[in-house]
Amino acid sequence: MADSETPHTPPLLLPDAIHHAIRPGAAVLRLETTHSREGLLDGAWWPRTRDIETELPALISVLTGHLGPITRVGVDASAWNGLPARLVVDGRVVHLDPDPVGDDTVLITRGHNDHFALLVVPPDTATDAAREAMASAVRADNITQAAQILVATTPEPGDDVAADG
Repeated sequence: MADSETPHTPPLLLPDAIHHAIRPGAAVLRLETTHSREGLLDGAWWPRTRDIETELPALISVLTGHLGPITRVGVDASAWNGLPARLVVDGRVVHLDPDPVGDDTVLITRGHNDHFALLVVPPDTATDAAREAMASAVRADNITQAAQILVATTPEPGDDVAADG
């Protein structure tokens, strides 16, 4: 059988990459570094805006390179500025499901029933807090829900005032 006739099987596991910039100065993606997928989350995504039509194509392109074709993305419609029913990314249709998953997660579906849950760090999050939240989300032993990670890594109001005083 020639190489061109050999069916391409997408990898079944997440890549061993810790940090991947989708495009310079744009969204940031971190994926779990183990093959076990035992944690509650498979990774974390820090988009730069609430414009899903701008942010999601870059995420899908990168994930497709690691996971194979992405068929659906579940998001909380209230967390984004407008939500189309589908997007065409790299020539493929990706359906968007306006599920009430909360704006702290996005559910990526590959194939018919293979789901990847990513923490969504709000675009206006401070850099240090975002890095800490993303690092917590990708820990292989993470058993903390996305919303709890965001609460735990968000500085209390006045923290920087107390440090200055």
